[in-house]
Amino acid sequence: MNSSLDHASLQSLVERPRLRALLGAMNHDGVETRIVGGAVRNALLGRPVTEVDCASTALPDVIVDFAKKAGFKPVPTGIDHGTITVVVEGEPFEVTTLREDVETDGRYAVVRFGHDFEADALRRDFTINALSLSADGRLYDYTDGLADLAARRVRFIGDAHVRIREDYLRILRFFRFYAEYAENGPDPEGLTAAGQERAGLAILSRERIRHEMLRLLAARRAVDTVRILAEHGFLTWILDGVAEFGRFGRIAADGARRKIERFAALAVMVEEDAERLRERLRLSNDEHRRLAGYGRLVGALRSEPAILDQVAIRRLVAEHGVETVDLVLAALSGELRPQVSGEALAALDGFRSGAVPLPVFPLRGADLVEEGIPRGPKIGEILASARSIWLAEGCPDDQAFVRNLLKRALAGE
Repeated sequence: MNSSLDHASLQSLVERPRLRALLGAMNHDGVETRIVGGAVRNALLGRPVTEVDCASTALPDVIVDFAKKAGFKPVPTGIDHGTITVVVEGEPFEVTTLREDVETDGRYAVVRFGHDFEADALRRDFTINALSLSADGRLYDYTDGLADLAARRVRFIGDAHVRIREDYLRILRFFRFYAEYAENGPDPEGLTAAGQERAGLAILSRERIRHEMLRLLAARRAVDTVRILAEHGFLTWILDGVAEFGRFGRIAADGARRKIERFAALAVMVEEDAERLRERLRLSNDEHRRLAGYGRLVGALRSEPAILDQVAIRRLVAEHGVETVDLVLAALSGELRPQVSGEALAALDGFRSGAVPLPVFPLRGADLVEEGIPRGPKIGEILASARSIWLAEGCPDDQAFVRNLLKRALAGE
């Protein structure tokens, strides 16, 4: 069953020079330190390993001491939880003391430091996350994670209900890992438990939910997984609204799309949705701005009766930005409105690639001051009027138009 896994890549992993140096410094005087978690899982799947985490029988102060003696830089990034980031020749590695849960409440866990790798593995969420790799390349599997990884199956360790009640975010992690690693359908026991424990999501911070949801939307099988979330009642609760599966599917098909762009296509139909989602998921100001801009343009283009031509694209790019125009037109592709001409798409491609300079409003407040307009609110009013004229006429940039535009604006046209 394990023939589909890339065991040779594990040896390549432990032979990385900086990692070997770290493990050499962290494995002596009775201390054992292993590679754990995602690095082991991704190596076995033949996927890139960009971050390496380690677990150790050493207490945090010992980890710090070993690091300093080896000439590495220890940074106490999570010392309360037993995590020290050790920087080896510029590359960071998280080294965490083995832990055991003493008490959990669905959000946070009270832990104590331990010395047992198996106990540390058994407190983790999924079998494919419980693998560990020693400095000599020996693989440890206490939960049948290898079999699940070979089968591309995401399965909770032990009783799924118990795992979820320890931290209800594991419900969303279950779906996110399914989207990233699984084939076939979700594990029935995990899916049933997630549904029955769903009410526990309400005690989580909205920031944690947003973070996990955005990561899910960037996963390999995000489209399939989002539909499963919807079918089982999770998506409506998360969004506090409806979802747009067609637009999301079109945007998700482009692997280069960012998480927030995928989220916009899924959850925003009108500008007001952005405001609701800002409160619902504690969006950052930048995330809210992007969603609002997307919703505003969707609303405008869905009611646009004319076919968009090259001039219209130039105007839209000047008003909304090339990224937003590109995203919205991709999301709405194939719908009745807007209709977009071939020359318009070519113009958008020129702006997107940088081959054609983006239109820039040609007037500044200083131009009006030079014409004798005193500084103050009047300047802003004139510039707003001039910008409206400039946008309506397709954002020309020739000097004759700019000179005439100034005259028209000053005349109050």
